Amino acid sequence: MTVIGLTGGSGAGKGYVSQSFETLGIHSLDTDKVSRAVCLPGMPCLREIADSFGGSVILPDGTLDRRGLGAIVFADEEKRLLLNSITHKHILAECRRWLGERAAAGDAAAIIDAPLLFESGFNVWCDWTVAVIADREVRIGRIMARDGISRESAANRIDCQPPEKFYIKRCDYIIYNNGTERADLQADLIWQMIRWV
Repeated sequence: MTVIGLTGGSGAGKGYVSQSFETLGIHSLDTDKVSRAVCLPGMPCLREIADSFGGSVILPDGTLDRRGLGAIVFADEEKRLLLNSITHKHILAECRRWLGERAAAGDAAAIIDAPLLFESGFNVWCDWTVAVIADREVRIGRIMARDGISRESAANRIDCQPPEKFYIKRCDYIIYNNGTERADLQADLIWQMIRWV
C-alpha cells in the first residue's frame, strides 16, 4: 500500500485536498482529529499534558481547554515543542494502527493528513509527500472564518509555523490552493503520477 503524507500550514486547505483524494478512492486520516481523540478524558495523553502544563488546561468537565492551551503554546516556542513531544507519540501510534487497517482492507493507497508531518518524523513512514500551500492573506481569512478568531490571532498562528519554502524543499509534490487553481485537478494529476511509478 502506498502511504501519502499530506501537509501544509494552517489555512492552506488540506481538508479540501483530502476530500479531493477521497473522491479518487483514497482514504485519509486527519491527524488533527486524532489529536483530539487522544486527548479525551481518561486518555494517557491528556494526563501527560495536565502533568506538564498544570490543571488550568483542564476544564471542569474533565476535557482539555484547547483554547487556553493554544494561547499558552502559540506564545511560547519552548512550550509548543513540549506539547508536540507529548502528543506526537500518541498520534503516531494511532496513525500506524489505522494504516494497518487500510492495508488489511486491501487499499492501494492511504493518506496521513498531518500539519506536522516532518516535525513529528512521520514522513519516514510515507512513500510520497504532498504539501498544500496558499497565500498568507488567503490563509488568514480561512483561519478567521473557521476558528472564529481575530486577524491578529490568525496571523500569529501562521507565524508560528514553517514558511512555504519549508514544504517546497521537503515535499515530492506541491498543490497550490488559493481557490483559483483547481486543487482537485492537481490532486488527480499527482495520484496519476504516483500510481504509475
